[in-house]
Amino acid sequence: MRLLFAGTPDVAVPTLDALVASPHDVVAVLTRADAPAGRGRRLVPSPVRVRAEELGIEVITGRPRDPEVLERLRELDLDCAAVVAYGELLRPEALAIPRIGWVNLHFSILPAWRGAAPVQRALMAGDEVTGATTFLIDEGLDTGPVLGTLTETIRPRDTSGELLERLATAGAPLMVATMDGLAGNQLGPVAQPADGVSHAAKLTPADAQVDWGVPALAVDRRVRACTPAPGAWTTLPSGERLGLGPVQPVADTTGLAPGEVQVSKREVLVGTATSAVRLGDVVPVGKKKMAAADWARGARLEPGTVLGAL
Repeated sequence: MRLLFAGTPDVAVPTLDALVASPHDVVAVLTRADAPAGRGRRLVPSPVRVRAEELGIEVITGRPRDPEVLERLRELDLDCAAVVAYGELLRPEALAIPRIGWVNLHFSILPAWRGAAPVQRALMAGDEVTGATTFLIDEGLDTGPVLGTLTETIRPRDTSGELLERLATAGAPLMVATMDGLAGNQLGPVAQPADGVSHAAKLTPADAQVDWGVPALAVDRRVRACTPAPGAWTTLPSGERLGLGPVQPVADTTGLAPGEVQVSKREVLVGTATSAVRLGDVVPVGKKKMAAADWARGARLEPGTVLGAL
């Protein structure tokens, strides 16, 4: 089949590579326009654009509602479009262009966790199993009929970055198999069930603020869900933010109040509504990531210091 590939971040690259290596013909790539990044705010191409140019594939960076982009997509004589984390809304005029349609690889088992942050929300909720789904895009939010699925166990110490990387790798052959099935008329789309629907709104920096007044397991899940992005954080008594890497719940008898800090030579414990958690790496304002014990020695925290107090 003649395919368009639409995607933007690193997690989309494995599927692009898998489709290029398949019998299908990836004739063009649609990706987000170059975006400012870093302190200098210079324009940086998306990982998908970089990979497509390495492969010698035509790259389209306009928005899929732009008349010139729509016209180019029509000229490509597309059988189907494969989508992974593209990041743009597809309107009816774009959806109608490929003969078969647009097939999205979504990182959950639909209808669970429809939306922008399925991996992060699954971790935050304490799910034990997640997966990936290929489905035909319609005008709803991840509501289209399903073509294929896979499952993936969520490991106890997974961060969203680690879990997303595994799903991106496992999802690439799922997309190829889906395209194979569509090409051979061997796949029939199946409507998503009405039960089990949940929504995964994009995480904001406010979502990443740690509430020490909840149980240790909930603190642990929130921090891992927000690693690496948007990045979990708390506040110091000064009001400055302190970035947090993954923490570790511990069985303790310290009796620490929520947010109260206990510093020793080798570790930093913080109280929650249940047991304490051990801080891992932290990122003080204006400094690089460092071990919590190293930070605490330099910060010279007073006994009874409480994080996150407003």
